[in-house]
Amino acid sequence: MSDQPHRSRKPGKPYRRPQKDPVRMLAFEALRAVDERDAYANLVLPPLLRKAREKEGPDKFDGRDAALATELVYGTLRRQGTYDAVISACVDRPLREVDPPVLDVLSLGVHQLLGTRIPTHAAVSASVDLARVVLGDGRAKFVNAVLRKVAAHDLDEWLDKVAPPYDDDPEDHLAVVHSHPRWVVSALWDSLGGGRAGIEELLAADNERPEVTLVARPGRATTEELLREEASAAGRWSPYAVRLTEGGEPGAIDAVRDGRAGVQDEGSQLVALALANAPLDGSDALWLDGCAGPGGKAALLAALAAGRGAALLASEKQPHRAGLVAKALAGNPGPYQVIAADGTRPPWRPGTFDRVLMDVPCTGLGALRRRPEARWRRRPEDLDGFGPLQRGLLRTALESVRVGGVVGYATCSPHLAETRAVVSDVLKQYPQAELIDARPLLPGVPELGDGPDVQLWPHLHGTDAMYLALIRKTG
Repeated sequence: MSDQPHRSRKPGKPYRRPQKDPVRMLAFEALRAVDERDAYANLVLPPLLRKAREKEGPDKFDGRDAALATELVYGTLRRQGTYDAVISACVDRPLREVDPPVLDVLSLGVHQLLGTRIPTHAAVSASVDLARVVLGDGRAKFVNAVLRKVAAHDLDEWLDKVAPPYDDDPEDHLAVVHSHPRWVVSALWDSLGGGRAGIEELLAADNERPEVTLVARPGRATTEELLREEASAAGRWSPYAVRLTEGGEPGAIDAVRDGRAGVQDEGSQLVALALANAPLDGSDALWLDGCAGPGGKAALLAALAAGRGAALLASEKQPHRAGLVAKALAGNPGPYQVIAADGTRPPWRPGTFDRVLMDVPCTGLGALRRRPEARWRRRPEDLDGFGPLQRGLLRTALESVRVGGVVGYATCSPHLAETRAVVSDVLKQYPQAELIDARPLLPGVPELGDGPDVQLWPHLHGTDAMYLALIRKTG
């Protein structure tokens, strides 16, 4: 073998093979799935983490590795708008001309530089190594050059450079600083009713990692049982809620594995509880969840109904989602039925139910903490598609409930076009229905506004931004 150095090597700089970093490889795979397949990170990450543990071994891919991979994926997706603005300032072409895989590697690198405590040299080196493995040497040099420009400033300095001054363009300033599309900033601001402090707090809350919240399904599990888990605390508002304060794996908890408890945001629990506790005259024997998938609210409603000797019908249009509902309700102590049916063309007779919940399909702008990629996928024109469906489902709910019964109209979106506008439009067609004050049915929950409907907020209540209007049929 020749003693001469390889001709591609420079004297004094030995060639270093790029290291395959399993954590960053996993994060890159997740971002590619989100980009290429319109997948959701919360659905993509768990199987990737399982696969990594099997491949690398539990000793090599430990809890810290999983936590870092999760932070890299979610942090990059949440701050995508801000990071795109920073990258744009460091490249000599429009971002749309940068290949998406290259942009994903750059975004992961920028998040490590500006959004974590990873040392600068380690963030750049690891990102360049990742680029060599997944993109090749040529594009790795481009990644290296861009990230070294990014590393010249911290996040605050970059925001001063790339965000327009607030006084010149408040919405665009907030969009860049807090990484939300401008139209979402505008819609959320309208829903809040103005004021800079509130919108800044809300947008910042959307970029925080939410706690995992469990529900102890009544008659099947208790909060005391769940509170015996490590790093857990009682819920803030729901008597059935327990928070996993340091993350944790819900599937490792016996009650969750057995279906006696589940993962459910506290706002979702409050919506179900408010409907279940709304005052009612006459019979209280048959309840309907008209948009039941994937089953969280239905499971809580079914357990509450069982405690009163009532039955729940859970209806879901999509058969595969109806299957998820059936799984969530399996083992419920009282009578229930799950069907696959179109809520706008119901198979049941009018006036059948005493209580009806319609948690309608929506843009999901209230759950951006959990699904950060949704903010970049949604468009204002999506509202035009949801509006007629939402109105149709609320009309079905009002037709399905008996006189004296109660309907709960809920969305996981605070957008006024999906909340008050829908309720107002439908009630104009139903003079025999009236709004009832939902606020007393959320005891102890502060800052619920002027009523009679309720809007929950991440920055005020620590929940998803759930909306609820309660309507009584009077004739």
